[in-house]
Amino acid sequence: MKNHAWKLVVLLLALVFTLVACASEPDSNEETNSAEAEENASEEVGAEGGNLIIATGSDATILDPHISSDVPSGNIQINIYETLTRFNDEMELEPLLAESWEAIEDNVWEFKLKEGVTFHDGSEFNAEVLKLNVERVLDEDLASPRRVLFDLIEEVEVVDDYTVQIITEFPFAPLPAHFAHYASSIISPEVIEADYEAVAAGEDYGSYVNENPTGTGIFEFENWDPGTEITLTKNENYWGDGVKVDTVTFKVVPETLTRVAELETGQAHIVDPLTATNMEQLEASAEANVYLRNGATITYLGYNMDKEPFDDPKVRRAVTMALNKQEMVDGILDGAGEVAVGPVNDTNFGYSDDIEAIEYDVEGAKELLAEAGYPDGFSTTIWTNDSQERMDIATYSQSLLAEIGVDVSIEVVEWGAYLESTGNGEHDMFILGLSLGTGDADYPMHMLFHSENVGTTGNRTFMRDDEFDQMLHEARIEQDEDVRLDKYVEAANYLNEQSPMAFLYHPDRIMGYRDEVKGFWSDASGLYQLKDVTIQ
Repeated sequence: MKNHAWKLVVLLLALVFTLVACASEPDSNEETNSAEAEENASEEVGAEGGNLIIATGSDATILDPHISSDVPSGNIQINIYETLTRFNDEMELEPLLAESWEAIEDNVWEFKLKEGVTFHDGSEFNAEVLKLNVERVLDEDLASPRRVLFDLIEEVEVVDDYTVQIITEFPFAPLPAHFAHYASSIISPEVIEADYEAVAAGEDYGSYVNENPTGTGIFEFENWDPGTEITLTKNENYWGDGVKVDTVTFKVVPETLTRVAELETGQAHIVDPLTATNMEQLEASAEANVYLRNGATITYLGYNMDKEPFDDPKVRRAVTMALNKQEMVDGILDGAGEVAVGPVNDTNFGYSDDIEAIEYDVEGAKELLAEAGYPDGFSTTIWTNDSQERMDIATYSQSLLAEIGVDVSIEVVEWGAYLESTGNGEHDMFILGLSLGTGDADYPMHMLFHSENVGTTGNRTFMRDDEFDQMLHEARIEQDEDVRLDKYVEAANYLNEQSPMAFLYHPDRIMGYRDEVKGFWSDASGLYQLKDVTIQ
């Protein structure tokens, strides 16, 4: 059997050789992880150099991290740019561009920044540059979809060249974790200034950054052929231990079976995403392997609350009750995931067994529809992009909803148009997901449901609820962690009552890699960690 994941193992061999066996994120089976770690201890690492090829299902949309809102873009950005903090493979927060941080007052976080860091264009990273980047994310004219991560920041005060104090409107415990999200990536000050100049000349925000993505990261931008591939090259002047490979190419291969074929024939070293149906094939492969780990993501079916009949909570709850989530996990994911009871799972603070899930109940769903005035059901649409998994969800949901009289048509929309159109509220129902990249429920709950984020910034259900907004406000400023957890449980239960969306499942991350690839792992939200990758 091929390994599903491998642990980071550092081997110090006597005298001459120091061989590093490289890491991947563990799955939920600790016993299996231990055995895999022992097995990988005997594996040699490839020499440095080489051209890494990753076949991905979707292209990036924009290389400006302050504007983008999709994981395919994020996977490029985290290799060009860096953040103040980062999560390791155990979802523990670590320093990156910040040396350290502490709350010096209830509403003041002080960050000590790393010295001697330069951008790809030679400009220096310091406190003024951090201030410029944070203020850009918060710039209302920029309209960042990730502004929610930092909207409690009132001021960034430069103490000295490498010390900043970030003053928030209220005490905000998750702030250091929010600075691990790729939306807070630090862009070269020269590029930011040039982007503002381009805007003044009539260009769109982010247009200059998109064409000149410049960070402090392990790779530098080389080329983007939209719809085909993006190539990055090794940053030879990286401030720390640099990346091992010479280049990485993110090749767009929309068809899952084609990605699998490219992996098996060696045309790609890593492929993402895969479905559970590909796992058996790769496990039997002589040269390819499955990479599997628990995921910090939520897959959901959202309702447009601005449109009839989804303006009625009884209709929304009825549709949710008619969806058999466990069968989705077992059938569509082949068991590689877990049923969702709310927006987060146990990878994030805010999850609890006390959240009251909406159970599968066809007869109850019919009764609710009748109470709402739809005893014979109604006709509607489900939108999805061309992800095979999401199309499978749409097809299966179509069959389930027919049992309660809801006649569903399925519309498959190109990814860029899908994000734009759902952000504009043109849909009835839609299937999407969100990476839970901060490890805290504050981010997904604000992103998906707060009134301020209606539309393209993330709230595509168009939920506007003052009571819920107040719940989120109270939870994010609460300093007692036990009380704060209770508030997120209350908020999750309120969401289930109002049912702006059906929380379907938290899928495992399923990728593939070839035998010669060492050191690859993905974080829980599906972001590729390439720093230690070698090709044997």
